Order: sequence, then C-alpha cells, then structure tokens
Amino acid sequence: MRLSAAAELIIAFAAIAARPLAVHAQRFTHAGPIATLSTPVRLDPKDKFQNTYVHVGDDMFIAGQPTEAGLRELKAQGVTTIVNLRTPPEMAKVNFDEAAFAKELGMKYVYLPVRGDTLFPYTPATVTKFAEAVSHANGKVLLHCTVAWRASHLWAAYLIEARHVEVEAALANAREINLDDADPMMVDKGPQPVEEFLGRRLPTLGHAQK
Repeated sequence: MRLSAAAELIIAFAAIAARPLAVHAQRFTHAGPIATLSTPVRLDPKDKFQNTYVHVGDDMFIAGQPTEAGLRELKAQGVTTIVNLRTPPEMAKVNFDEAAFAKELGMKYVYLPVRGDTLFPYTPATVTKFAEAVSHANGKVLLHCTVAWRASHLWAAYLIEARHVEVEAALANAREINLDDADPMMVDKGPQPVEEFLGRRLPTLGHAQK
C-alpha cells in the first residue's frame, strides 16, 4: 500500500535525524583554541614503525622509529613534515638515511634531537621549535623518537604550552600514546621530560602520585 505524502515526509525526516552528525576533524596545524582533544587512535605499526603508531586528530601522527615503508605510507596520507627527536648516535644505527629519504619523498625534515643528557637536554626551546614546525607545516605532521616515549612527553608539553590545553587533559592524551609517567624507573628521579620541556613541575605527574 502506498504511503501518503505526509507519511513519506515523516519517514524521510526520521532517517535524516538518525544519521550520525559529521565530526569535524581536529587540525593541529591550524591556529586557534582547542576545546576538546581528539582521542589518539592506535594503528598497526608492523613493518612500518617501532612499537607505536598513533594518529591524533586529522593531521598529526606520533610514532616510534619509522621504516622506509612507514614513511612512504605517511607520504601517501598527506604527511609533509617529519619531526625527529632521536640523537645522532641513535640514528647511526638505523639502516637507512632518514633525512635523505625524507628529501627524496619531498617531505620537510625537522631535526630536534633530545635525550635528557647534557648534550641533548629537554628544554622549552624544543617545544617552541616543534610548535613552529607544526604551524608552518603545509600538510600533516609525523613526530617520532624511538618508541614514541620522548615524543609523547613533547606532545604533552606542546599541548600545554603552545595550545593552552588544560594540564590534566594534555597528560591524559599523551598517556594514550606512550607517556607512561607512572613507570617505577621514572618515579622520584627528578623532573620528567614533559616538566623539563615546560621548565616547571606538574604536581599530578607520576612522581607525585603516592
């Protein structure tokens, strides 16, 4: 039996109302306030990244050491800027020249080596340089270290300092990646990397949780 015109309109409106609302992807390369952080999405790192491969928002990837295959995949996904936190001795053990390969792919390579020692300290200047790299990226960004631990600490500091995200929200977001501030090896051993990146202590960080 054919439905009346009014009934057909009611069904059509109900179908529209039932559709999920489009979620606007969060873009960290765009300026402006961040009201709610996108939840990090874990991806399969096998044969592409060491240990960790995470997508945050629409334009940020945070990962462990990439392989050539990993960089090719990110290039295909629109990544134009690579930010590497690993030191020269660490990169000497990688079986390809990451900087040269990035250039070959047409990607900008930003080298910010940190390790928390006297040669490569964690400093607020690194946060500033990372923020500049993100804001000037003409596309998506990869931030990486070895297993995304240092990268997670820098990410939290960036969210707090450069994007004015509330501390607990920033830490929670970075913990979803690989912050791991409650690691017994880090507890009560002085400032953690995120604190050194910020130049100040964070009272609720793992070393203060007893």
